[in-house]
Amino acid sequence: MFAALLRSARPPSPLAGRLGVQSLLFALGEGTFMTGSAVFFTQIVGLSAAQVGLGLTLAGIASFLAALPMGKLVDRYGPKKMWALSATGQGAMFAVWPFITDFRGYVAMAVGMEVIGALGNAAHGAYTIDVLPPEERVRSRAYMYSALNVGFTLGSLIGGIALAFHSNQLLHALPWFTAAMFLVNAVAIGRLPKASHDERTPEDRLVKIPGPGPLRNPGWLLTTFFGGVFWTNQVLLHTVIPLWLVQETDAPRVLLAFLFGTNTVMCIFLPMTVSRGVGDIPTALRSVRVSSCFFVISCVITLITHDTVGWTTIALVWLGHVTVTGAELYLSAASWAFEAELMDPRQRGAYQGAAELSSTLGKVWAPALYTFLALSWGAAGWLVIAAIIVLATIGVHPATRMARRFLEQHVPADVLADARASTADPEEAVALGPPTYIEGEPGH
Repeated sequence: MFAALLRSARPPSPLAGRLGVQSLLFALGEGTFMTGSAVFFTQIVGLSAAQVGLGLTLAGIASFLAALPMGKLVDRYGPKKMWALSATGQGAMFAVWPFITDFRGYVAMAVGMEVIGALGNAAHGAYTIDVLPPEERVRSRAYMYSALNVGFTLGSLIGGIALAFHSNQLLHALPWFTAAMFLVNAVAIGRLPKASHDERTPEDRLVKIPGPGPLRNPGWLLTTFFGGVFWTNQVLLHTVIPLWLVQETDAPRVLLAFLFGTNTVMCIFLPMTVSRGVGDIPTALRSVRVSSCFFVISCVITLITHDTVGWTTIALVWLGHVTVTGAELYLSAASWAFEAELMDPRQRGAYQGAAELSSTLGKVWAPALYTFLALSWGAAGWLVIAAIIVLATIGVHPATRMARRFLEQHVPADVLADARASTADPEEAVALGPPTYIEGEPGH
């Protein structure tokens, strides 16, 4: 067991180690603010809960609409530069939060941060695929995913400690702490090795990027739509199973803390193990099938708990949470492989933006529908939820084939070959020194 823990802490490469440390620090800042954000917005900004919810909804819509334009900016100006710009902008905006005192200011800030965040998400995804060697991409992303969960855990602890003192001064400090993390991140991004698409000259930026855009690639849109459906496992994890536990079982509510603790530990120590062997479309599809099996098993186990009692209920609810976490882990590995294999290498930013659009459509409906099905239809509702995932699993196979055929038809073979062989200059990576700080996996 100890040897396995040591292996999970060892990065696949020095560059992956730098990316992992920066994932941890990004999540440390973000997690600290997220933990105290509800109290901050209501007690410091003076908003009602309804105003907070409305602002978040408007910000989410803005992020959805900005995803594709921000991705195109990444392709035109380079992922590293846009990533650093996004981190700087977000850091500056976090520093302004303590001076916001009304609803209009809150909405403007929330919308602005989501738009700038959309730029960072597209740039981060494009950069990591561009700069990591093909044989290391999935394992390196898995290492970054583990580091991200460590950071969010530590951030939650820091935010929780700040809340425990019931001090407005400490609440004011939370966004400033996060701002400092983002600004350190921006400096560190500038010290990373350049990816291949950071080499565009000012003259290159005036020339239209060749090839049809991602919105003309139905296979990519379908693949990422089904990916959104698969990521509804997070709705089960954070919403439906907790509500089911409270309303439909005799399990003690304190069990929720152990469930989320189990998920956190698994997402810290298991991503690299689960991702082993996943690196192309066939292995990614196999990982999707395993993920879907875990999802369906979780549904079946959880529906049984309606009629169990005592320790049997506790054990089954916990097992249902473990299996849905397994679905999350195997889906993550598959998603990283799809991103590396099914995007036009010349337009990775735009493809990231289009993926945000289609994956959002694949999951935005789930909280309302899944909650209704599980809590109103009972066992039949859980089976319908499982059937949705089975249908998506069937559909993603032809979708990936369609996406790959599109690339083969519209992207020169030498460009696809170069993308698979691309890597950062190892001497440059060594010269830049030890791990510093990079933004983590977007959307986790």
